[in-house]
Amino acid sequence: DFVALPSTSVAPQDRSMGGDILLEMLFHASSEDREFCAQRLQLNKEAPRRLMRYLAMSDLEVARPILEANEGFDSADLANIADQTTLDHRLLIAKRKRIDPTVAEALCKREEGAVLKALVTNKGATISEAGMDFLVQHSRRIEGLPALLIKRLELIPSQAMAMFWWSDGPTRRFILQRQAADRIELVDLCSDVFAVAAEENWADPVARKTLQLIERRQRNRAAIEKSPFDSLEHAIEVAADRGLDPELAQEIGFLSGVKPVTIAKILSDPGGEGLAVLCKATGLKRDYLSHLWRSLRRPMALDDGSVHPQFAYMSETYEMLAVAKAQTTLRYWNWSLSSSFSPQGGALADPDATDSPNESRFSASRRTAHLVFGD
Repeated sequence: DFVALPSTSVAPQDRSMGGDILLEMLFHASSEDREFCAQRLQLNKEAPRRLMRYLAMSDLEVARPILEANEGFDSADLANIADQTTLDHRLLIAKRKRIDPTVAEALCKREEGAVLKALVTNKGATISEAGMDFLVQHSRRIEGLPALLIKRLELIPSQAMAMFWWSDGPTRRFILQRQAADRIELVDLCSDVFAVAAEENWADPVARKTLQLIERRQRNRAAIEKSPFDSLEHAIEVAADRGLDPELAQEIGFLSGVKPVTIAKILSDPGGEGLAVLCKATGLKRDYLSHLWRSLRRPMALDDGSVHPQFAYMSETYEMLAVAKAQTTLRYWNWSLSSSFSPQGGALADPDATDSPNESRFSASRRTAHLVFGD
């Protein structure tokens, strides 16, 4: 009762001494006594913090009233409690009325589906960018988490584009519609830079890497001049006729203006939405979508003659995409995936030649590659 008195009735020094005495007694008390104490102090924001941390780290029934309702903890307290208790304790923290970025990040570090879903659906939680990186990484293995993450305002395009590869169909569509930019203002603002880079024969690696993400034209004109095929359409027609081998797949990638790892990721993806993005971004007509589908030897129709649902879904995705946003999506995949992937190492290569050693850890492209390919 003394520790629970309002601040107007007891001096802080006296309350602190009372808290120390009570804490020593609780070490030897029964579980029922600890539960009674926790319930008594549930709404008291001025109770000594050491005492409150002890109660919050006790058995779940003791900790529950404290973790659910007490607002006397600061972010350091809650992050420390989250690190030193159980999944059930962290679940209670994730459901608190307000959660600041530090606490949210502490909860995001562990791959605990129930805790992460409770946190993501908590409208009173604020999640940092680093916390979202953890969540996106965990979403690869926690079913249903991507569909919840796309509703968070903190999710940025690079994280959404990485999560695309392991999301379900509706989530992928949401990402393609809501997270891709059309780059119109960016292209207009940088229009004079393209002319300068062309005069210099694209010699500056930083400028070349940057402008590849912005440029209006998607197809690689230089690759077309060197290709054994007359056009991208011709290459796809041949693939539909004889099937897609690695060399032909790589050639389609070059003609489309993307790197081998990017075209491999698109063509090997079972969902097919990547094919829709590729066709729309490169200006391929609807027929070539079915040609690409056939080249992968995927079914076009069911036994009763009706259109195969997966092909129908991919075709609908193609129809709903805007060309500008499809190009941005394809460019972003190419920029972020290929810049940090090493076929020899099977994962991440050394930092890009254009990266400063002190800055590569902040690179959006390398962060996205880490999320997609893992460490």
